[in-house]
Amino acid sequence: MADDRRNGRAAGAAWRAAAEHGERDVVSARRRGQAAGRVRLRQTEVILVISVQAGLAAALAAVLADHLLGPGAHVFAPSAAVGTIATAIGQRARRTVELLAGVGLGIAIGDGLRFLLGSGPWQTGVMVALAIAAALLLSGRGSALVGQAGGTAVLIATLAPMERGLELPRILDALVGAVVGIAVVTLLLPVNPLRILDKATKPIFDSLSGQLNRVARALVDRDAEAAVRVLEELRNLDDDLGRMHEALAGADEVVTLAPVRWRRRQQFHRYADIAQHLERLVVDARGMSRWAANALQYRELMPPSLPRGIARLADAIDQLRRESHRGSGHAHSRDMARQAVELAAAARSGGLRTYGDGLVADLRTAASDVLRATGCPPPEANRIVRAAADAGTTAT
Repeated sequence: MADDRRNGRAAGAAWRAAAEHGERDVVSARRRGQAAGRVRLRQTEVILVISVQAGLAAALAAVLADHLLGPGAHVFAPSAAVGTIATAIGQRARRTVELLAGVGLGIAIGDGLRFLLGSGPWQTGVMVALAIAAALLLSGRGSALVGQAGGTAVLIATLAPMERGLELPRILDALVGAVVGIAVVTLLLPVNPLRILDKATKPIFDSLSGQLNRVARALVDRDAEAAVRVLEELRNLDDDLGRMHEALAGADEVVTLAPVRWRRRQQFHRYADIAQHLERLVVDARGMSRWAANALQYRELMPPSLPRGIARLADAIDQLRRESHRGSGHAHSRDMARQAVELAAAARSGGLRTYGDGLVADLRTAASDVLRATGCPPPEANRIVRAAADAGTTAT
C-alpha cells in the first residue's frame, strides 16, 4: 500500500510538472505570436507608405520625362524613381548617387568597348564583365552602382547599334527619375521621423521592462527556470534592435533632407541618443537575468530589496519611454533609477554571495545607462549611482 501511495504521488507530481511545462510553452508561444503580430502590423504600414510613394514617383517621373525630354518611351525615368523609393529607408540618398554613377560608368565602358570591339554576343559579355568589375572595384560591394553599371552596359551593347543617340537620353531619364524619387520622399510625402523611431523602439522598451519584472518575480518565487526563460527572451531582441538601427538611419535621412521636418531635428537627436542607449540596456538586462538564474540555481540568499530594486529599474525604463514620447523632462525616470540602486545597495548590505553581487553590479550599470539616456553626462550619471548606493548602504 505504501509503495502504491508513493508511486501515485510520484505520478501525480510528474503530471503536474508536465502540465506546468505545457502551460509555460503555451504562454511563451502566445507571447511570440503577439510579438510577430506587432511586427507584421508595422511592416504593413511601411509597405503601404512605400507603395504610395513609389506609385506617385513613377507617375511624376514619366510625366516630367515626357515633357522635359520630349515624347518617347521614357522607361528609365520611372524605373529610376521606383528604384530610389524601394531601397532601404535611410539609404535613398546614397542609392541615388550610386544609380547615377552606375549609369555613367556603364555608358562609358559600353561605348568605349563597342568602338574598339564592335557589337555581338561575345562583345556584350566582355562589356558587362568589365563594367561589373569596375563597379565592384569602386564600391567594394554589391550595390545599385554595380547593378546599374551592368544593366546599362547590356543596353549599350545590344540597343545602341540599332538606335543611335541612346546614351544621353538614358542619363537624363535616370537623372529625372532619381530626382523625382528623392523629391517624393523628402518634399511631397516625408514620413514622421519621431513616429518611425517610436514604433521601432516601443517593442524594445516593452520587452525590457516586462522581462526585468519577470526576473524580479523569479527571485521572489525562487524560480531558476523562469530566469533562464527571461534570458532566452532577451536574446530574441536582436531582430528588434536591427529594425531600430534601420529606423534611426531612415529618420536621420528625413530630418536631413526634408525641409518640413527640419524643425524636428533637435527632437530627433534627443530621441536617437535614447535609442542608442537601449542597446546597452538590453546587454545589461541579459547580464542581470544570467546572474539571477545562476544565483537561484546555486541557492544563494536573495534579500527582498533586490527584486524590488529590479522591479523599480523596470519602472524607470518604462517611464523613460513615456517621457521620451511626450518630449517632456526625465525627472521621474532619473528618480526611479536612483531608487533602484538604493534598493540594490541595501540588498548587498543584507548579505549577498558571488552571483547576487554580480546581479547588483549589472543593475548599477543599467541604472547608469538609464541616466545617460536621459541626458546625464557619464561622470554625472556615475556620481548619482555612487551616491544612491551609499545612501542605500547607510539606510541599511
